Amino acid sequence: MDLILVNLIDGLVTGLLLFMLSAGLTLIFSMMGVLNFAHASFYMLGAYFAYQISIALGFWMGLLIAPLIVGVLGAGVERYGLRRVHQYGHVPELIFTFGLALLIEEMVQFVWGKNQMPYSVPEILNFSAFAISGNSIPAYKIFMIFISISIFIGLLYVLTKTRVGMIIQAALSYPRTVEALGHNVPLIFMGVFGVGTALAGVAGVIAGPVLGTFPGMAFVLGSIVFVTIVIGGLGSLWGALFASLLIGWITTFAKAYNVKMESILNAIGFTTPENMDESMLRDLWSLTSPQIADILPYILMVLILIFRPAGLFGKRTQ
Repeated sequence: MDLILVNLIDGLVTGLLLFMLSAGLTLIFSMMGVLNFAHASFYMLGAYFAYQISIALGFWMGLLIAPLIVGVLGAGVERYGLRRVHQYGHVPELIFTFGLALLIEEMVQFVWGKNQMPYSVPEILNFSAFAISGNSIPAYKIFMIFISISIFIGLLYVLTKTRVGMIIQAALSYPRTVEALGHNVPLIFMGVFGVGTALAGVAGVIAGPVLGTFPGMAFVLGSIVFVTIVIGGLGSLWGALFASLLIGWITTFAKAYNVKMESILNAIGFTTPENMDESMLRDLWSLTSPQIADILPYILMVLILIFRPAGLFGKRTQ
C-alpha cells in the first residue's frame, strides 16, 4: 500500500508536468490546426532562461521572468512566422516548426554548450516534505504539484468564466463567425500561441532542476506531448489533464512493478511453451512491464485512434 502511494505521487508529478506542456499545445492545435513540433523546444528554452536568470536573480525571479520571455518569443513566432506560412497549407507549417525546433536546439548548444547545466532545486525547497515507509517525498515535488494544479484552475476559470475565455472557446470551433462579430481572430491566435508556449516555459522552469537541463530535453518529452493531446482530445482542457495523469500513472506503475508478460498471457488462457528457445514468440513471453513502460502510451494512442478518433474528451469533428 505504501509503495502504491509513492507511485501515485510520482505519477501525479509526471502527469501534471505533461499537462502543462499539452494544455497549451491542444489549444494551439485545435485552434490553428498547427502541429507545432517546436513546442517542446519552448519547454527547453524555459529551463535554460530560468537557469541563466537564477544565476543573477535567483530561482524565483527565473520562475517569473523566463515564461514571460518564452511567451513573447512564441507570440513573435506566430505573428512573423506561422501566420505567413499558414496560407500555404499544413506541409509548410510542419516544415517550419520542425526547422524551428532544430534551430532552437542548435542555438541552445551554441550559447550554453552540450553539457548539462547545474540548474538545481532552490535551497528553500531542498528538503524532504514527508516520508512513506522510508520513501522520502521531496518538498520540490509537492511544489510542482501545487504549481500545476494552480495553472489548471486558472486556465479553467479563464476559459469558462470570463469573456476572453468565451471568445477563445468560440474561436476554436467557429473562427469565421467570431471574426464576423468584430473580434480580432488573428490577435486571439497570437495570444493563445503565446500563452501556450509560456505554459511550456513554466514546465521547463520547474522540470529543469529535476529532469535535467540539457540540449536533448526537448526530444525526451516532445513526442509524448502529441500522444497526450490525441488521447485527451483536441481543444479539451479536461482531456489534456486526464490523458496526462493517465500516462503519468501508467508509465510509473509499469516501471515500479516487474510484471512479466508470461503471467499476463497465462492469466488470459495461453500456455507457456515447453521449449521457449524454439518458440517464435519467445521474445514476447520474456517481456516485463518496465521494458515496455515507455511504449504503453503509444499503444494506448493507437487504441484511441481506432475506437474513438476524436479522443476521450474530444469535441471538434471538423
